[in-house]
Amino acid sequence: MTVDAPASKQTYLRVRPRMHKDCSRQTRLDVLFRAFTATCAGVIALIMAGIFASLLWNSLLSIRTFGISFLWSASWNPVTKEFGALSAIFGTAVSTAIAMLLAVPLGLVIALFLVELAHPWLSRVVGGAIELLAAVPSIIYGMWGLFVFAPFITEHVQPPLQQALGWLPLFRGPPMGIGMLTAGIILALMILPFITAVTRDVLAMVPVLTKESAYGIGATRWEVTSKVSLRYGLRGIIGACFLGLGRAVGETIAVTFVIGNDHSIRSSLYMPGNTIASTLANEFAETFEPVHLSALIHLALVLFMTTTLFQMIAHLWLKRLHKVVEGRT
Repeated sequence: MTVDAPASKQTYLRVRPRMHKDCSRQTRLDVLFRAFTATCAGVIALIMAGIFASLLWNSLLSIRTFGISFLWSASWNPVTKEFGALSAIFGTAVSTAIAMLLAVPLGLVIALFLVELAHPWLSRVVGGAIELLAAVPSIIYGMWGLFVFAPFITEHVQPPLQQALGWLPLFRGPPMGIGMLTAGIILALMILPFITAVTRDVLAMVPVLTKESAYGIGATRWEVTSKVSLRYGLRGIIGACFLGLGRAVGETIAVTFVIGNDHSIRSSLYMPGNTIASTLANEFAETFEPVHLSALIHLALVLFMTTTLFQMIAHLWLKRLHKVVEGRT
């Protein structure tokens, strides 16, 4: 031991500067990486702030002219220079609600089938097909909805609904094929791939050992699915739903093709309407009056604030839900 001590000391003295140099280099890389990621996050925040400031500045004329009443005024008349956002907000809310009511249950069922029941090769084929739907441009959905789906729904969907549920105001009126119902169904088809794909990935990440443990104590497939898989991936599933909600609220071209673009509020889903995004797409290139342009940008500001508010509510809800689930476990 005494013979090797000087050699070991010499080896340590030779290695020590290199170790110190490596540690210093790693520290510099960590600092650079942190600075780079912080810069990227700051750029995103600056872009969002810049968008908000630009929308606010260009909508000041409308804000000063109409005030807060712009939000609940249903009038939209470029001739008399009277503008209100209520009809567009109403159409956005109704079409989005229809899309979510159709797409969320269907997406969840498809994801459960692909993860829990389907054969692996069938799951890959169907899953790939669903993901391909997300890559289809929105204008293709709009053209298909206008030329194929609208005539189909006029002949085979709206008349039976009217016969069965015509006593409800929602299903009264002539079956034209163009209107809120068609726009909601097209939106549901567009957001379905996003909800299904994210939900499938979340359910696929449930630990196999956890599910096998549930099966081992006598749980049925339904009990494992409802009490283990869905509970484990609840936050991810809710996140998928909010992702689809954001896509549905801001969709423009496909909705513009099939919603009818009428500035009116009607109780029937068969009648035409409009959304914030479709109003912007239809009228932005045809504005000549400053107050008209400012009102359109005011609509865009309302849409921007609405989507931001949805995201904030989603994050707060997910955080609270996570605390509740942790408290129960």
